[in-house]
Amino acid sequence: MKIARRTVLSGLIAAPAIIAASRRGFAADVKTLKISHQFPGGTIDQGDFRDRMCRMFAQEVEKKTNGALKFEIYPGSSLMKTNSQFSAMRKGALDLSLVPLSYAGGEVPEVNIGLMPGLVTSYDQAYGWRNAEVGKELSRILLDKGIVMVSWIWQAGGVASRSKPIVEPEDAKGMKIRGGSREMDLILKAAGAAVVSLPSNEIYAAMQTGAMDAALTSSTSLMSFRLEEVSKALTCGRGSAYWIMLEPLMMSKAIFDRLSKEQQAIILAVGADMEVFARKSAQQDDAQVAAVYQKAGAKVADLSVATVKKWQAIARTTAWKDFGERSPSCANLLKLAEKTL
Repeated sequence: MKIARRTVLSGLIAAPAIIAASRRGFAADVKTLKISHQFPGGTIDQGDFRDRMCRMFAQEVEKKTNGALKFEIYPGSSLMKTNSQFSAMRKGALDLSLVPLSYAGGEVPEVNIGLMPGLVTSYDQAYGWRNAEVGKELSRILLDKGIVMVSWIWQAGGVASRSKPIVEPEDAKGMKIRGGSREMDLILKAAGAAVVSLPSNEIYAAMQTGAMDAALTSSTSLMSFRLEEVSKALTCGRGSAYWIMLEPLMMSKAIFDRLSKEQQAIILAVGADMEVFARKSAQQDDAQVAAVYQKAGAKVADLSVATVKKWQAIARTTAWKDFGERSPSCANLLKLAEKTL
């Protein structure tokens, strides 16, 4: 069922309260949707919060649609490769995915705004994006590319290292580091590091073999992928951070358009409600990750506000400049994002 773009954008931005739909509001046919992600699987009560959130989302939508919509969860990239998920959603070959938005930067350059070093420095600022100009424009761009934003999920992160803590920019010199996005790689190169590009579920093996010295990733991934087992140092983001990533739950617009208006509204509303759980869980992991690494014998360091500003200064002249020069669309997004600083 096709719907007007204005209707979708309105739902994305407003995120209305969950609709209590009657049984008569849905067709008799049951539709099963697949949710794919790269993170370790668990249960609705235990494990990586991103997997848990997908299960909570599925359970709530199924309940609100009186069983008309059901879901299958595929953790650990078990359905398809991590870097194929965004493209598959655009083509209608995958229904939903929870994936770092910046992974699609090679396909849609604008989405690299979701992991722009130093541009987002707090959860309050991050979660303000949904209803800010930058969030509305990013949602519009994604919609044009065949992607519906369901849940805005943000995560602060840190750096796991096989040797010394990477705190100041000069600490990165001569090291092989995974940044996680084109823009993160640019600031690492400016600091003198060699960059390694791979998804977070491949970090452990690369660090274990010495193919990589350190990796920037979210607090949750620092634990879920057991990187403390191959690390001797951690720089965490529990206080200040220059690494805050947008890792949303997204849906194929082609699949979304086939649902009834009531089902669409429920998906968007439940997705918005999940953000409370996501934010609380991410902040809990920011605090917990330090204890996990200390217990494993790693040295733990924090970032000061002054240090974050040093990284931000490098980002302005490298990553931000590069992004803004890629296209008028990227330049506009950056301008809108800077308004939230």
